[in-house]
Amino acid sequence: MTEILNNILSYLAFDPARPMLFNTALFFILFTIFFAIYKTLLNRLTLRLIFTILFSLYFYYKSSGMCVIILLGVSIFDYVLGQTIYNLKNTSAKKALVGVNVFVNLGMLTYFKYFNMLCETFANIMNVNFERLDIILPAGISFFCFRSISYIVDIYRGTIKPCSNPLHYIFFLTFFPPLLAGPVVRAKTLLPQIARNHRPTQIQTATAMFFIMCGLVKKVVIADYISGGFIDRVFDDPTLYTGLENVIAAYGFTIQLYCDFSGYSDMAIGIALLLGYKFDANFNAPLVSQSPTEFWHRWHISLSTWLRDYLYIPLGGSRKGTLRAHLNLMITMTLGGLWHGASWMYIIWGAWNGILLVAHKIWCKLLHISKNDKPGILRHIMNVIFTFTFMAFGFMFFRSESMENVGEMLQQIFTSFHPEVASQLITGYTSVLSIMAIALVLHFTPQKLSNAIIYHYSQFGTVTKAVILALIIFIVIQVSSSDLVPFIYLQY
Repeated sequence: MTEILNNILSYLAFDPARPMLFNTALFFILFTIFFAIYKTLLNRLTLRLIFTILFSLYFYYKSSGMCVIILLGVSIFDYVLGQTIYNLKNTSAKKALVGVNVFVNLGMLTYFKYFNMLCETFANIMNVNFERLDIILPAGISFFCFRSISYIVDIYRGTIKPCSNPLHYIFFLTFFPPLLAGPVVRAKTLLPQIARNHRPTQIQTATAMFFIMCGLVKKVVIADYISGGFIDRVFDDPTLYTGLENVIAAYGFTIQLYCDFSGYSDMAIGIALLLGYKFDANFNAPLVSQSPTEFWHRWHISLSTWLRDYLYIPLGGSRKGTLRAHLNLMITMTLGGLWHGASWMYIIWGAWNGILLVAHKIWCKLLHISKNDKPGILRHIMNVIFTFTFMAFGFMFFRSESMENVGEMLQQIFTSFHPEVASQLITGYTSVLSIMAIALVLHFTPQKLSNAIIYHYSQFGTVTKAVILALIIFIVIQVSSSDLVPFIYLQY
């Protein structure tokens, strides 16, 4: 009996090799227990908040161990700082405290994410040796730091009032669904919902379950499968594959990244909605975009709007002339790339997207194209293909370990394309290519069809809903690999 208890406690303790993620059995077991208790506390706000905070802190502990203390510390620090800024009359003092918040958050990011990179770069310049420090990166630190900054800045701007109850703010910053990989939920979105009625309607519950099931399928059935079955092999050694296979891998990684990241967002949004909290969509079918500008209006919406509101506009936005607007756009996208991690490859990827956005604006101005123009069907198709291609090229830098890796892929594409292997490729990777094709077809499905599916699902009885959910889980289990595949954006 003691041994069994010790095994259970060991399983519940932090293990960096076994984090508790949305796609793990442990999460579903513990969430089911949590949800059953949560429903009994719907009319008891304080107890509900405390219970959810405790579960959220445990959820974070299972992913980052004792780094949970950092999360709790930031929560308390922000609460006190927000109250202080709001009560101050001196504008200069308020601005100084905002600077303190930004310095602390960016300081944490610099240490945990960029310290080794900065030291290595400096060591290379000075031609000296540097041994990387073993620094543990707290999961989701970029996400909760950005939420922290936006809360304090919004108080300074007068957009929101600070929380009068510390539990409300701790709940906001630690709330587990978006904690590890977004969306970057803002205080003005979540805080007003805390004291509202948290009994989801029938259609909201159906929507929540639909999002959770879609997220699971996107992550496990699509992203993990095509990654392990083809994409990782090509990116690990591009020279072993033809140019055609390298092109398909580049397109495939774009699909993989979308399904992996939007899969997490879907599950986070669905779980939050099941608990009575509504978040805005983080993705809006970005692969149907006809331009880089439209793509970034549809991709990782919570981050792109955050960068717009707290970086691009403060830099001057488009208020100081066209040249300055283009420079601000380049700075914003390059820093957005750096936000993803301590690698020059992310910086290059961010700069590439900045170039695409600036080039698109110049192109539209030269040809007098407005956003209200409706292209013909052929031009529409070509716009989508070109945009997808430009983005896939950029994601080669995002995925590759080095410029040498990208160079090898491009060399294979331009010098060893070999289209004649297409039939062998289709035969050898039938299931992977089929799933890629199905994913793209579903991606182009009109929103009204999804809404119709949600409505009909909401009309089913409890048994039918349970059978559908069980079927989805069965498919996920059958397709999933024996090793846990973390969500890509957990490292950011």
